[in-house]
Amino acid sequence: MNAVIQVASDTGKFDRGLKTILHDKLHWLNVHERIEYKLCVMVYRCQHGQAPRYLADHLIPACKAAPHGRFIRSANQNCLNVPRCRLRIYTAVWAFHYAGPTVWNLLPEELRNSNSFDSFKQFLTTILFSCY
Repeated sequence: MNAVIQVASDTGKFDRGLKTILHDKLHWLNVHERIEYKLCVMVYRCQHGQAPRYLADHLIPACKAAPHGRFIRSANQNCLNVPRCRLRIYTAVWAFHYAGPTVWNLLPEELRNSNSFDSFKQFLTTILFSCY
């Protein structure tokens, strides 16, 4: 990505401000933000039946994960159950069944309850750019 930014903006290899060029001129997300974007889009597709079943099976709504049928506040907020991760190793934390619900639950409620896929993607991009 840095090489493309350098070519597009006519900057040198060691010039500062590549992140601002990435956001302001090219309207691209950073690598970490792009990963979050892809995770959120995949979780949205899983919840709306547009993704493979083997991925959707890993996502459990918070209302179904409550023990003994108790009512929890996140039941109406379209949150997902984040499974316990005993080992905090890199691969376990970034597995889809853990990382997907973690990133999804951090989104605003109106974004999680979006009905249109196009409006979801547009609002998600706006939120990720505003976090910069």
